[in-house]
Amino acid sequence: MKDQIKAHVKWQVEAYVKSKKDHENENIIKKIESFQNRNAEIVKVMANTTITDRKQEDDHTYVHYDVHMQYLIKQKDKLYMEEKLEHHLASFYKDKLYESREINQEDNILNQRQIEAELEENDDMPRISYRYDRLKAVQYAEKWWNSYNPAYKKFEVDCTNYISQCLHAGGAPMRGYPNKSKGWWMRSNNWSYSWSVANSLRIYLASSTAGLQAREVGSPHELMLGDVICYDFQGDGRFDHNTIVTGKDALGMPLVNAHTSNSRMRYWAYEDSTAYTPNIQYKFFTIVDNP
Repeated sequence: MKDQIKAHVKWQVEAYVKSKKDHENENIIKKIESFQNRNAEIVKVMANTTITDRKQEDDHTYVHYDVHMQYLIKQKDKLYMEEKLEHHLASFYKDKLYESREINQEDNILNQRQIEAELEENDDMPRISYRYDRLKAVQYAEKWWNSYNPAYKKFEVDCTNYISQCLHAGGAPMRGYPNKSKGWWMRSNNWSYSWSVANSLRIYLASSTAGLQAREVGSPHELMLGDVICYDFQGDGRFDHNTIVTGKDALGMPLVNAHTSNSRMRYWAYEDSTAYTPNIQYKFFTIVDNP
């Protein structure tokens, strides 16, 4: 079974390198097209496979496995590595593989649209001085892009929790404890809405006048390392996802890290995501110092 899974993954890897736009896998087609639209080329793809679970039901066997995908990208004279962790389910009948599909974690973002949280900002909050250390924020994002810091709670939809951790690692101060609808904080196995809910963090970044603060800009090109992008996949005003800028491509556009569907140095627009729709809206926030 392991050999059959490896052969299936190898077949998919070859489709990327050969740019087979007629491939039956829609996700592969989206990925290829997203690079071609940026005049970028997938030079090499590597995939490491790990079986995580196996279940037997009569003649049927179901195997869960993870694939750590690594894409070596060339754009102009620049090379960089994009990475993503994929979760798959392989189905066997009498030990013969008949189906293998990706369990796309990004679907969870839309299937479990998080609670709409009203934030209560109080103008009399004391001023908190800090300088945002972008390097430390990015270093944290790189260290934990495909794992989970045991010092924090892990969420099923973990994207905003991960971004909050990155911001805090960069020196952004928490405030508002213990009121979940005020400020931005995690403490004693409790947390504010803005720490863990995508739309609430977007509201907080747009409105905070003390502690962690940000300024909205009009273009992704204006963002720096350590800044934040918010995603409203359906364009209905409720934002579903957040990422942190960890690099720039050859055209100066952001590459981002994210959780839920764990990924690293991914192109910011998410056009290859299963959650993507033509109605997608973005918010771009640059973190500001408060010396």
